[in-house]
Amino acid sequence: MDRHELQQRTKHFALRVIRLCGELPNNTQGNVLGKQLLRCGTSVGANYRAACLGKSRADFVNKLKICEEEADESIYWIELIGESGLLRQELLAHLLQEARELSFIMSASIKTARASDEAQCEN
Repeated sequence: MDRHELQQRTKHFALRVIRLCGELPNNTQGNVLGKQLLRCGTSVGANYRAACLGKSRADFVNKLKICEEEADESIYWIELIGESGLLRQELLAHLLQEARELSFIMSASIKTARASDEAQCEN
């Protein structure tokens, strides 16, 4: 997957999060959990775009780490929404899987970037 494809994928994830948050009940629980998920779910793509503009390999890796953390936090909030019964698990399954995959992709990208940086230092 190239940079452009991952930018599109993270943007699509953000749009799905936005739509999901609109389905939450308009009560204290729905509002609080929705705001938390909305912040971290939309942050994955925004921070990935920032990473792509990183000034150095270290800056790129640091911003990818933020993406990884935000994707992982999204997993947490999606799980809470489902386990609390605010929305049915079936409605959350695909979004939860996408959050897990994005977290994994960011983690793998961090490892690759760090390994590449270490290889350059050895030469």
